[in-house]
Amino acid sequence: MASEAVATREVSFKGEACEINAFVAAPEGGGTHPVVIVVQEWWGLNDHIRDVAQRFAREGYFAIAPDLYSRQGHKFASDPNTAGQLMSGLKPEDGLADLQSTVAWIRAQPASRSSKIGVIGFCMGGSYALALPCESKEISAAAPFYGEIPPNDTLKKLSCPLFYAYGEKDGWIQMKDVNRLAEDLKKLGKTGEVKIYKGCSHGFFNDTRPDVYRAEEAKDAWSHSLALFAANLT
Repeated sequence: MASEAVATREVSFKGEACEINAFVAAPEGGGTHPVVIVVQEWWGLNDHIRDVAQRFAREGYFAIAPDLYSRQGHKFASDPNTAGQLMSGLKPEDGLADLQSTVAWIRAQPASRSSKIGVIGFCMGGSYALALPCESKEISAAAPFYGEIPPNDTLKKLSCPLFYAYGEKDGWIQMKDVNRLAEDLKKLGKTGEVKIYKGCSHGFFNDTRPDVYRAEEAKDAWSHSLALFAANLT
């Protein structure tokens, strides 16, 4: 049960192309803590993503949410058209490079137990949360929510246990690709679970969006994510 008092701060650090802004939330009182990287939706580093980071901090994690739109002037969006433009303006390789810079920054933090790093992401961030552990062996657990599924050759390089959450009525990510992920995990001998939530749409975890939020299913997906991280990070 979440109980930790939380300290938050805004930080910036050197990235490949610019200074990367990030929001950090961690338990008060010192000590070191396992790390969770929280990767934004296409809206940007907004209050919802900051809230998710604080939820992890209350569970005892050092949580960091990097601004993947730092290269575009640290923007965020409240309407789909602007969000789509921002997401389209971020090359996947640049987003992954900025996440790798985030991992490098984490390693230098005395409050982070940098040998134990998890990643969670939603929507666009779900795509990165699945791609990152296929590119980096420094990730110990990944919980992508309704993100794009990479090609099989990329999935072969998945280096950690996985929990993938998907809404049955998702209008962005195709069910056939989610089924392919589940099949590939088995074929490749990877540790992972794919859970399909009936009746849910894309974004069902986001409690600031009453049009798609599903409280019961979001709570279940959160519990699965916490169990994954508890098993592999603590």
